[in-house]
Amino acid sequence: MSTAAPLYIRMDERDNVAIVANDGGLPAGTVFACGLALRDRVPQGHKVALADLPVGSAVRRYGVTIGVAESDIAAGSWVHERLLRMPEARSLDGLPVATARTQPLPPLDGHVFDGYRNADGTVGTRNLLAISSTVQCVTGVIDYAVRRIREELLPRFPNVDDVVSLEHAYGCGVAIDAPDAPVPIRTLRNLALNPNFGGEVMVVSLGCEKLQPERLMPAGTIPIADLRGDAQLDVVCLQDDAHVGFESMIESILRSAERHLERLNARRREPCPASDLVVGVQCGGSDAFSGLTANPAVGHMTDLLVRAGATVMFSEVTEVRDAIDQLTARAATPEVAAALVEQMAWYDAYLARGGVDRSANTTPGNKKGGLSNIVEKAMGSIVKSGSAPVAGVLAPGQRLGEAGAPRKGLVFAATPASDFVCGTLQMAAGMNLHVFTTGRGTPYGLAAVPVVKVATRNDLARRWHDLMDVNAGRIASGEATIEDVGRELFELLLEVASGRRETWAERWKLHNSLALFNPAPVT
Repeated sequence: MSTAAPLYIRMDERDNVAIVANDGGLPAGTVFACGLALRDRVPQGHKVALADLPVGSAVRRYGVTIGVAESDIAAGSWVHERLLRMPEARSLDGLPVATARTQPLPPLDGHVFDGYRNADGTVGTRNLLAISSTVQCVTGVIDYAVRRIREELLPRFPNVDDVVSLEHAYGCGVAIDAPDAPVPIRTLRNLALNPNFGGEVMVVSLGCEKLQPERLMPAGTIPIADLRGDAQLDVVCLQDDAHVGFESMIESILRSAERHLERLNARRREPCPASDLVVGVQCGGSDAFSGLTANPAVGHMTDLLVRAGATVMFSEVTEVRDAIDQLTARAATPEVAAALVEQMAWYDAYLARGGVDRSANTTPGNKKGGLSNIVEKAMGSIVKSGSAPVAGVLAPGQRLGEAGAPRKGLVFAATPASDFVCGTLQMAAGMNLHVFTTGRGTPYGLAAVPVVKVATRNDLARRWHDLMDVNAGRIASGEATIEDVGRELFELLLEVASGRRETWAERWKLHNSLALFNPAPVT
């Protein structure tokens, strides 16, 4: 932010701390317009005490207690994580259940994008051939085949955007029948069914792995193939006796790919209502501005999408755990509230088995950006979900609409907070667009789904001008409102979904690897 006047931003009238907004922070001795003088140098995004905070007193931001003062903190002091004791996690008992009574959001009609309609009712924003695998052992072979497909086949199929390998580190050397093994297996299955792949499921297998093709894709799990009448799974097995030499394996993969490319090439974009969008929202490299600028703007975008009938998934269990009472209150039904609690409890137990708790979430970068602990981070993270009722909950790896899972509206998709694991699970759930906010900066991208990146600060947007798609820092500097940036994001999504706009991650082909969530043992 370019201003000579010292400025702090307070989120709630009950707050007794505020964050310094000026680029580069402010030196000790700085006096704000209200007369408050800084006793310490305070970096940008970090908290300053607005009043004397005696030892043992609650430190409040977002109107909630984010910590307890470990010693006396004088007004004007820098308030950082070393001065605070993190509150205990909110009990999962006695939570408000479906108590929020808000006026229904008015419908938002008339918004369309040009997408690829699939026979199962889903819609793609890109037209891609995906190659799945049953085991990591075949990844090198697939990578070689993908290069050949791009060079030799894709030029003949101009309506296909690209070919991608759904690589992973699973399939063998794992406890395939462990209680939690269904999580990575259904994730791999549902990744192959992402709407951007047009229902063309192609699998490469080694042959001796624990995750056999029939277990990855049991009969009846490829909806578009079933509708088309060719439900037999297309598998290239490298250990088949018919393959003599490496070139034989590659030629077999290319022949299979050609059949799928022919069908994909016949697809054309057509007008689709905004209700066909499935948007995953996520934050990474978060800072204290995340909950002030980018995430609230995404929350407004979320409300616009829900009003248009679209599906929006928010995630990251540890980054909503401290706001669970807000979520259960916003649950559309008691059953949705119970499903939220079930996912929180499962993850609490998962962390406990590993000897850690939710406090392990915050990174050195988060703290350098002004976030003292996971409580403060969670309060800024949850605002991405907007204000609509929570319509449903997805377990890790579950797909929208399967086995009673929700199909529309605002959905909580339970995932770890890791950028790559969360993105992988949201892809498996069926997202066709991704919105990612960042304060510290990250070049994150996905090969299969366009990623729209939102900067929380003007300085990041300036320095990373060819990596960030939207600058939400304008909210802090008074150049735009939350509603302005939220509407800008909504309209940008329609352009990106239609293929008329390319995100920076797409332009530079910044594609992070997929990362499965595997809570089961590795043998």
